Amino acid sequence: MNAPVPGMLPPAPAPRWSVAPAPPARDIAELRRQLHLPRAMCVVLAVRGFGQPAAARSYLRPSLEGLPDPASLTDAVPACERMLNAVQRGETILVHGDYDVDGIAAAALLTRCLRALGGRVVPFVPHRLRDGYDFGLAGLEAARAAGATLLVTADSGTRAHAAVEQARRASLDVIITDHHTPGRTLPRSFALVNPRREDCSYPNQDLSGTGVAFELARLLGRITGSEAIGPVPHVELVALATIADLVPLSHHNRVLVRHGLNALHDTDNAGLRALMRVARMRGPVTSGHVGFTLAPRINAAGRVGESRRALDLLLTDDQGEAARLAGALESYNAERRQTEARVLREALARLAPSYDPGRDYGLVLASDDWHPGVIGIVASRLVDRLHRPTVLVAVDGDSARGSARSIPGFDILAAITTGRRHLDRFGGHRQAAGMNLASERIDAFRASFNEAAERELADRDLRPHLVADAEIRLDEVTEPLVRYLRHMGPHGIGNPRPLFLARGVRLDGPVKTLKGAHLRMRLRDRTGRLDAIGFRMAGRVEPGALAPGPVDAVFRLKLDKYRGVPLIQAELAGIGPSPPPSAARARPPVESPA
Repeated sequence: MNAPVPGMLPPAPAPRWSVAPAPPARDIAELRRQLHLPRAMCVVLAVRGFGQPAAARSYLRPSLEGLPDPASLTDAVPACERMLNAVQRGETILVHGDYDVDGIAAAALLTRCLRALGGRVVPFVPHRLRDGYDFGLAGLEAARAAGATLLVTADSGTRAHAAVEQARRASLDVIITDHHTPGRTLPRSFALVNPRREDCSYPNQDLSGTGVAFELARLLGRITGSEAIGPVPHVELVALATIADLVPLSHHNRVLVRHGLNALHDTDNAGLRALMRVARMRGPVTSGHVGFTLAPRINAAGRVGESRRALDLLLTDDQGEAARLAGALESYNAERRQTEARVLREALARLAPSYDPGRDYGLVLASDDWHPGVIGIVASRLVDRLHRPTVLVAVDGDSARGSARSIPGFDILAAITTGRRHLDRFGGHRQAAGMNLASERIDAFRASFNEAAERELADRDLRPHLVADAEIRLDEVTEPLVRYLRHMGPHGIGNPRPLFLARGVRLDGPVKTLKGAHLRMRLRDRTGRLDAIGFRMAGRVEPGALAPGPVDAVFRLKLDKYRGVPLIQAELAGIGPSPPPSAARARPPVESPA
């Protein structure tokens, strides 16, 4: 690693890499024989658990017919029966969401489906600064003001013991629909639908909050036989939330996202159509469009503005109102970007004088000048920069709010739980969490968090580790291969784009630096050549990595067009000198393509 300059942060740690164990050659041969796919793709399929032809076909053509039975979610049946009774009796139902994409989309989905059944529904989403996260006093007051007798949470409530007890005393039934990790006890709600319950037999714990709402909507449609809900109600909202909430795109989630992205392209949701117009989205909707274009605009409402506007956008059927709301979200997003950039600069400047990679296994930074709406995303930027689990805390007088983000393999919620005595409230997932605490307890929490990180993490964990799916020769990188690989999408957490390792390749000509940040080069071996680009890699490559001699390159493949001609490009994830010949001889050779 490049030597750090005193008073400055060291460069981001360069990744280390390995390759997944090679599947049995007979499995690869059988996949190639039956599916007529390139060798490299068959290896990727087998490495990811789809080494049998039937499993590979199912993976490449995901079908909604294989979705689990929604009734297998614990409490789903009594929850639906109570909602239907409320609809039939004309009760007012308050649907309580949360201020992020998942909570807003889940609230919109439940509201639309209950209204389609004739329900009297009042949607509500808390304000980040005024109300805080999760089901609390603001939601109870909204229910009382609406005259609701039933409150249904969306993407919230699993740890809201106090609020549920207050609701019970007020004769208000509460149905919790959520996906966050439960605590040691569950609130005494009328029903609690969460696939992470220990007594839940539903086969996918990794549903998003909107995915849970979707399953309840499917069950409502089955019970009532209503065509107004349909077999896949608002599946585009499930895709939106699943990608935005970084839920693993495995098993049923990938099926829902694949079909949800198709539905997004032709959605009849006026708000989503308006938002895509404002964002100038064109062509088929991809997971990248959702993650980097749509989700940030919806999240921006909860981060720096009024989250209710994002909920209204997903609920409106009026094109004029949709256009106005989409414009408001666009303005919020511009403000969010400016605020985020400032907080990131300040966080890096605050960290630089004292940061010690050998001591600081976990980072906790705090300031009374940071907007609580952007600290989560800035924490993610710091994780990308330093590869350390990170908590950013926004201080407001005697109280503070924190947002945490993790690195792969480190359960940040468990680490935070070890310091629960310093916190007023907390909750979240393995990779992201939030908390409230007194300002005077920040130092004590910082010490506890860093101790937990140092106890669980080794030095090797604090350097990104790439595991390539397959070794590849450059003559195997063809246009048909790249086109076939597209069928393995949509990609994201739990289903990343295939990663390949080319060993012992050489640089074919000089390496160029673009915009001071990116590296462009051409790779060659005895079988062929391949254009490659390393985004934001100019300051992250180990010294000597690009010296003359053989190198190992880890990359993903992309197909572009240059002046109308298809162009295959390798997007580098890592590059470094090949090991000595003696080590290379110990490796099994890459199987030659037939």
